Amino acid sequence: MGVKIIADSACDLPIQFFEKNDVTMIPLKVLIDNNEYEDQKTIQPNEVYNQIRNGKHPKTSQPSQLAFKEAFVEIAKSKQPGIYIAFTSELSGTYQTAVMVHEQVKEEYPDIDLTIVDTKCASLGFGLVVMEAVRMAKNNATKEEILSDIRFRCLHMEHLFTVDDLDYLAKGGRLSKASAFLGGILNIKPLLNVEDGKLVPIEKIRGKKKLLNRMIELMKERGNQMESQIIGISHGDDLTTANEMKEKIVQAFQPKEVVITSVGATIGSHTGPGTIAIFFLNKLPS
Repeated sequence: MGVKIIADSACDLPIQFFEKNDVTMIPLKVLIDNNEYEDQKTIQPNEVYNQIRNGKHPKTSQPSQLAFKEAFVEIAKSKQPGIYIAFTSELSGTYQTAVMVHEQVKEEYPDIDLTIVDTKCASLGFGLVVMEAVRMAKNNATKEEILSDIRFRCLHMEHLFTVDDLDYLAKGGRLSKASAFLGGILNIKPLLNVEDGKLVPIEKIRGKKKLLNRMIELMKERGNQMESQIIGISHGDDLTTANEMKEKIVQAFQPKEVVITSVGATIGSHTGPGTIAIFFLNKLPS
């Protein structure tokens, strides 16, 4: 019996990926005007971006305990080994809730074979980890082999991203107010990354062209064996810039593949329209 993979919607992989690969998806929640939606299930990213453009301020919350319980009980009853790959605990309580529900389920099903991993990753950086775990599970890798690969990728996953307006992150409490610097003044764009699961500003750059070129420079500095990698790009309703970035990446690195997805409804509620993010490994598994 193969390993069952579970992931939450903050990995920003499309719903079709979960359906096609029989991966259980736990949706985070988005709240707009007192209406609660489930990311990927009852609300799509473009709806969130349109709401933000119309002056709304979506809020988000972690998945329901019931969603976790149903997924974990299913694992226990099937006696299948399972891995839940979770959104970084630094940006959400999702991981902690999953651990708590796992303990509750264990009381009823002491033999459950489930491991929960805090990725310290977000968006498609997290998604690339999930994609490889699913590929390995399909190829009948053992649970230990998959866990080893997941932990390695989580440790070595680079996240480089820019947002159109840092105020979105500051309002959502995902970035300190002091870090919400200079937003739209003089076309200055922030460049950020993720360090140990937290959002950290790196530098400010004037002009979109310079910004995209700087991202390529940082990829050259931080990346390793890029020609052997699947590189991820996620975007906040800006496919044109995502494709432009893809061309630059292909030209610079000739990677094995470039995957483009939309920043999902949950993360998109905090980053807003116009986000561009790039994900790659700074070291490859040996």
